[in-house]
Amino acid sequence: MRRLLLPLIIAPALLAATHGPAKGTLIIIGGGAFGQDIWDRFFDAAGGKDAPIVFIPTAGDADKYSDSSFANIRKAGGTNVTILHTRDRKVADSEAFVEPIRNARAVFFGGGRQWRLADSYLDTRTQLELQALLDRGGVIAGTSAGATILGSFLVRGAVSGNEVMVSPDHIRGFGFLTDSAVDQHLLVRHRETDLIPVINERPELLGIGLDERTAIIVHGDAFEVVGPSKVLVFTAGHRPESLEPGTRYDLIKRQPIR
Repeated sequence: MRRLLLPLIIAPALLAATHGPAKGTLIIIGGGAFGQDIWDRFFDAAGGKDAPIVFIPTAGDADKYSDSSFANIRKAGGTNVTILHTRDRKVADSEAFVEPIRNARAVFFGGGRQWRLADSYLDTRTQLELQALLDRGGVIAGTSAGATILGSFLVRGAVSGNEVMVSPDHIRGFGFLTDSAVDQHLLVRHRETDLIPVINERPELLGIGLDERTAIIVHGDAFEVVGPSKVLVFTAGHRPESLEPGTRYDLIKRQPIR
């Protein structure tokens, strides 16, 4: 009698693996007026306070930005900062526009609305040069909307308002943290459960909710929680897991490193 061979069925969650950059660093911040401890980690990853930094304020609603827009970076100690901003995708895809990123050691994305970042830079030469920055060991940081865009699945991307968790027109982030969905302002805006249905419907994703003034420092297959508050991680079919400051988390095993 011939044996019937059945195809092996693997759950989607087992096919996915969340990774950070192999060489560079991501600093993903939950918004608010975060402290010098996070800034110091940013400068350390960049190679010092005098390292060339590019500030991208495009998530905001202004058409033009002056040097005052990165006053917080200067106050924290950064001495070599360049603004990079456009809403024109042709400009974002040009050699001239991306030259500051090629010369940078760090990029910082400000807050606002993440769909503006996606509309301006997704699938352009700018995104490619941001990846190249990580590949050569640089650092990319983002706060609030600038944090969410660093993940692969874009939550709160609706143009109509940030209370909409999933917008069909804006569901892709830059993907520097693969197979992930990043939310921010977690406790201050009472968002503790908002990622649950998103992740349950997409079990391949790791959900990360960051409270204000708190960040995760991501390198390779792990991150560390930095700041005064906490981070919630969401996996399909499970209750959110709370991570306190100082906790390290394994992105492959999807569990804290004890």
